[in-house]
Amino acid sequence: MNWRAILSEALGSALLFATVIGSGIMAEALAGGNGAIALLGNTLATGAMLFVLVTLFAPISGAHLNPAVTLVLCLRGHVGRRSAAAYAVAQLAGGALGVWVAHLMFALPVFQLSERIRSGPGQWIGEAVATFGLILTILGTMRSRPDSVPASVALYITAAYWFTSSTSFANPAITVARALSDSFAGIAPSCVPAFVAAQLAGAIAAHFVAQVLFVGTSRKTA
Repeated sequence: MNWRAILSEALGSALLFATVIGSGIMAEALAGGNGAIALLGNTLATGAMLFVLVTLFAPISGAHLNPAVTLVLCLRGHVGRRSAAAYAVAQLAGGALGVWVAHLMFALPVFQLSERIRSGPGQWIGEAVATFGLILTILGTMRSRPDSVPASVALYITAAYWFTSSTSFANPAITVARALSDSFAGIAPSCVPAFVAAQLAGAIAAHFVAQVLFVGTSRKTA
């Protein structure tokens, strides 16, 4: 078991989830009730942090920061089952810690549950599409231009915040963590299972599409 990699996943998830929650709190406070401005602030902070974290932690653990990514890479033989399970636990635990740190930074109650309802077929489809696109982006870029993975992931999530109906959680761990924050980025615990199911469905679909789409592709050289 690579403990450095597991710690990397926990720390990376903590920083990412603190960014999602903290920037949501800050954006909502400064936006004066303008939801579009609040979402824009939340989006830019998340995309920027994703670029930093994937660049920083990819050499140690691959910077999955997402159980859906870990699952697909396990299915493709890049990660062993024991390591994948440890990664998922680290992502969930680190992510919850990141949410609580965000609450502390903004002098909010540390332990809380979200009351923000996010439900319905449109949002579930949005989560499936968001996760499908994220996994396909990762797999395709890893194969053709691995150095561009941090930028590709950050840019995809930045776009997906706006083109998906759900604002692109695309991550089972962050979905669970967001349920622990009754803030701008929160989701009611009752809505979590359907979101996670949609995310896993999108991830598995991307895994199979990538097997067909990227066969024989390789990194091009000048």
